[in-house]
Amino acid sequence: MSGPAVLLMAYGTPDTIDAVPGYYTHIRGGRTPSEAAIANLRERYRQVGGMTPLLERTREVRDRLADAFAAAGDPRPVYIGMKHWHPFIAETVAAMQAAGEREVTGLVLAPHYSRMSIGGYRKYLEEASALLPGAPETHVIERWGAAPEFIACMAALIREGLGGFAGSDVTVVFSAHSLPVRIREWDDPYERELEESSRLAAAAAGVSSWRFAWQSAGATGEPWIGPDILTVLGSLAAEGVRHVLQVPIGFVSDHLEVLYDIDIEAAARARELGLALRRTRLPNADPRFIAALLSIITRAESVKVAG
Repeated sequence: MSGPAVLLMAYGTPDTIDAVPGYYTHIRGGRTPSEAAIANLRERYRQVGGMTPLLERTREVRDRLADAFAAAGDPRPVYIGMKHWHPFIAETVAAMQAAGEREVTGLVLAPHYSRMSIGGYRKYLEEASALLPGAPETHVIERWGAAPEFIACMAALIREGLGGFAGSDVTVVFSAHSLPVRIREWDDPYERELEESSRLAAAAAGVSSWRFAWQSAGATGEPWIGPDILTVLGSLAAEGVRHVLQVPIGFVSDHLEVLYDIDIEAAARARELGLALRRTRLPNADPRFIAALLSIITRAESVKVAG
């Protein structure tokens, strides 16, 4: 008998620059951003080619994961739902109900838990299910940043990235999306989980010299967790570091926060500082990442059944 259907959830991305205002408004909970803020976001998308491949990459992950389940003798449908753009999570919940799904395993394509991030996906999922009689029962895997298979995948990408420096001394800088400092008031585990993932991945890759930095803080008028990666790059240059491998361990798919914030903004800062900066590839649909997701999902399901 096949296992439950799978729902992969991701942040979402506008499909054209013209869709940026609607996308940004959804991120802000229905509050329309200022014209200046919209123009700034449009410009960032323009600089990465007009759109990001996040939806395409997520579809690839969906298809490869479905293939992996079938190859394991456990064929099952895999769906995708986006938090802030089409196909919205609510749209996918309706599609799963129409397809007759009764039980679903949900997983957000973000490895580390925070009430503000993963909790937000769960909220959208629960609200959509509550409005739809007969919606499938969904069990969400909330954290998987320390899963051995994910760590092994990241370590392989780190070793690959280090190979591009041809034997030079390299400092590895892990990064993830910053969140407002107020998450600490809730004893939110986000920071601890990211530190653990970074430590495990560095050890698995044989890396002894590494730092952690934050990136992509929002312009909300409240303090966000730091230090920002631009600040960390300045500190490294002042210490005499000349080669940096950047590992965006909080992200698993190509998205604006990596394609612009790292590949354009951080890269420009590194050039100003005389640093040689390279970035690891993201997992995307790498076979090692697909195998990791397969293991993470089936293990979580077996624990649920045993419990």
